[in-house]
Amino acid sequence: IDLPAALERAATEVSASAVRPPLGGMPRCEVLATGLRFPEGPIWMPDGSVLVVELERATLTRVRPGRPPEVVAFLGGAPNGAAIGPDGACYVCNNGGFKWHEEPGMLRPVGQSDHYTGGSIQRVDLQSGAVTTLYGGGHGPQLKGPNDIVFDAHGGFWFTDMGKTRERSLDRASVYYARPDGSLLREVIFPMINANGIGLSPDGTRLYVAETITARLWEFTLSGPGTIDPQPWPSPHGGRLLTGSSNYQLFD
Repeated sequence: IDLPAALERAATEVSASAVRPPLGGMPRCEVLATGLRFPEGPIWMPDGSVLVVELERATLTRVRPGRPPEVVAFLGGAPNGAAIGPDGACYVCNNGGFKWHEEPGMLRPVGQSDHYTGGSIQRVDLQSGAVTTLYGGGHGPQLKGPNDIVFDAHGGFWFTDMGKTRERSLDRASVYYARPDGSLLREVIFPMINANGIGLSPDGTRLYVAETITARLWEFTLSGPGTIDPQPWPSPHGGRLLTGSSNYQLFD
């Protein structure tokens, strides 16, 4: 199951790593790049490179063994999650931007950017670097803070919209279903709290969503492309709680 990662990493120099378990030993981590500015959303490509978004630098970046990181596209805002679509393009969740706090060895977001105008879903042509805004930014309903994305077997994609956090308020989160040609954007799940990572079961019948500050992992039964078979009340949004942390943890 392609479940979301457990914890948010917040360091100025976080490496993209390839895990190769040697025979009879522990997995070995090989550092491919340093100096990345809050990387997320790694995608392993067939040519052996890794695509990552850099939230603070606002780029889609390609990492290759033995080479400096290469900027594929400048995206603006804060690109947060990414996935390769059925057409071979890279689809990016852009949360619209953060304020940042930096200290020695640490870079972390601390709230909504002063220049924030909204979130978006962007398409990046990996050959030319051309960027197209599919949803948000004046294209369809307003998106607050798209975070993570996963494509299904039907060619559509699910994504979380975490919303934004301000000094004394935060948005309630949603989960959307959309088509990569720009023809459909539908809010399917609401409300959630800090909806972050998203994934599908191998057979495509269940959707998993992690909430960050509640440290809860939810499961949704799918009844078709872009639709769920909701659990009854008292489920707050139709999901089934799989697990929640009893300690102070943040799910990614």
